[in-house]
Amino acid sequence: MFRTALAAICLTLVPNISASVPASVDAYVEQYRAATGLPGVEVAITKEGRVIHTAGYGQTATGEPVTADTPMAVASVSKSFTALAVMQLAEKGKVALDQPVSRYLPEFTMAEPRAAKITVRQLLNQTSGMADSAFQEKSLPQPQTLQGAVARLRTAKLATDPGTAFSYHNTNYQVAARLVEAVSGRPFAAYLDAHVFQPLGMRHSTTVNTDRDLPGSARGHLYVLGHAVALPEPTGFGNGSGGVLSTASDMARWLIAQNTSLPGLLSPQAVQEMRTPSKPNDEYALGWQIGKTERGTPVLEHGGDLFTSTAHQLLMPGSGYGIAVMANTGMVFSDAHILMTGLVAIIEGGTPQVPSGQPLLLTDVLFALLILVTIGLGVRGTARARQWAARRTGWQLWRLAPYLVPIGLCVTIAPIHRILARGRDASWIQLAYLYPTFMVWLVTVAAASLTVVAARLWGAARLRRQ
Repeated sequence: MFRTALAAICLTLVPNISASVPASVDAYVEQYRAATGLPGVEVAITKEGRVIHTAGYGQTATGEPVTADTPMAVASVSKSFTALAVMQLAEKGKVALDQPVSRYLPEFTMAEPRAAKITVRQLLNQTSGMADSAFQEKSLPQPQTLQGAVARLRTAKLATDPGTAFSYHNTNYQVAARLVEAVSGRPFAAYLDAHVFQPLGMRHSTTVNTDRDLPGSARGHLYVLGHAVALPEPTGFGNGSGGVLSTASDMARWLIAQNTSLPGLLSPQAVQEMRTPSKPNDEYALGWQIGKTERGTPVLEHGGDLFTSTAHQLLMPGSGYGIAVMANTGMVFSDAHILMTGLVAIIEGGTPQVPSGQPLLLTDVLFALLILVTIGLGVRGTARARQWAARRTGWQLWRLAPYLVPIGLCVTIAPIHRILARGRDASWIQLAYLYPTFMVWLVTVAAASLTVVAARLWGAARLRRQ
């Protein structure tokens, strides 16, 4: 009798808890936006086979209202879709995960023999041996198609032997997506549409190749001096690794399918294989990361970062909850990932923490002041160039050498960053998106130094002629 009564009480409480989630989520997201200035975000929350909440907040970079049906970039969350496509082919016997990639994709060749041993599974769990330290995928000229993404690997080398080390590298998933094209005989976008998006009812989802294919709703922002500035995504290729565009409504369907073992898309055994990591990394499976919440709840998740937008998806297999977040601000600000932490806290009965403001605002203000000081010093040094030259003759011009340091730093900042970031690659313009006020200051210092040097040399030349 006691157990029956307790069960009845629990059944009456669960709907009430679920009903309170949307209001709590709306309040939290709006408080977060007010505190940080986040322009736009979408949220989807599901539980087992039910949609608990889908919503859009704020506006896009083009000024349109964000709704639950506004297409936004999910960035590297796309890897879960690519892994599913490969697993579907594997379940049909068209691909074997532990066979070499070149068996199914002969065009996949690299500049050393070890690449012939790379297996399909090693692409998906990011242990192929490809890495930014050996192949600078972001700063090199960007391909336009998946075929081009594979072709540019012909001169590339591996960082490690296949299967011996984990290295998060987007090219792994670009090769995997090209493999899907080669084996299925269809463009990758068409394959996803026919075998993933349409079966799940994801009517507003697709995948694109480059930054130029992003619609206005999927473009994002940087925060500069506390204000969100709409900017185009830097030049880049992302199909297979980060090209999926989706909406909160569509991601809700995706989360429900994932929490019900993808019925009709993949067998339970294949789903389990996708979610099982293997050596040498026990935290990354096939397009999914294995983790825990702050309270220790096991989760499956994957984040996504573009330079102007971020996204995050998370599954709680134990409770059946699924959460997806898409924000239109860049990776350096981590808005989608911070929001995900707060939404998980709500789901687990806690209180989400709302930021007190933008953590980088003080840094921006500091560099803004340095920019003004640098401009002032540059104007002063240029105005006094003739007097400086009058006090120095001949070899004393070597005193101009220190002014060349900022110019050299500005030119070599990308390789310097690569060293400091332990091999992680970024182009010059991408660094400007990561550190906007610092890069503006660096360019200002370089320009001021060059101006002062030119003015002093000109002054010295004129005095010598006289």
